[in-house]
Amino acid sequence: MSSPQPLRDRALDNLQFIRSAMERAGSFTAVPGWGMVVVGCTALAATWLGLRQARAADWLAVWLGEAVLAVVVGGAALVQKARAANDPLLSGPARRFGLSFLPPLLVGALLTIALYRAQLFALMPGAWLLLYGTAVATAGAFSVRVVPLMGACFMVLGAAALFTPFRGWPWFMAAGFGGLNIVFGLVIARRYGG
Repeated sequence: MSSPQPLRDRALDNLQFIRSAMERAGSFTAVPGWGMVVVGCTALAATWLGLRQARAADWLAVWLGEAVLAVVVGGAALVQKARAANDPLLSGPARRFGLSFLPPLLVGALLTIALYRAQLFALMPGAWLLLYGTAVATAGAFSVRVVPLMGACFMVLGAAALFTPFRGWPWFMAAGFGGLNIVFGLVIARRYGG
């Protein structure tokens, strides 16, 4: 028979278990409200610029540029907020948030290539809004309550955009990537600290 484990070792094991459980149960709170507001404003500018494009391919180029800008601005704001809150980006909640957020975005990128090759530009805004909404809603399960609601709003807007004629493209893009990001960004900044 082996001797019982010393009390100190058992206590350390229990503390490690508790820390691990708390990390798994925690929420990712570094969603950058002010960063979302900036992204919403750049999306409104992209809408304006996209309206001035004569060809659908040029419109797509404007929005692909906006997507790159949004990733840079949103990523920088997220890192800044996480550092300010001393919230490690590779922690359990942040890792789960990222792993839930990225797959729908990758699907959106692949779908964009397929839609471009088929010259189906009319389907892009609806697909983008739906997939971004899916990314936000699924990742939001590991964040504050308002984040999944934001994702659901994007999904509803995306579903409507799929069945709207070409002339509706700019307004759905402006309402979603512009308006929803600004509104929810302000809510997150006010209630959850920037």
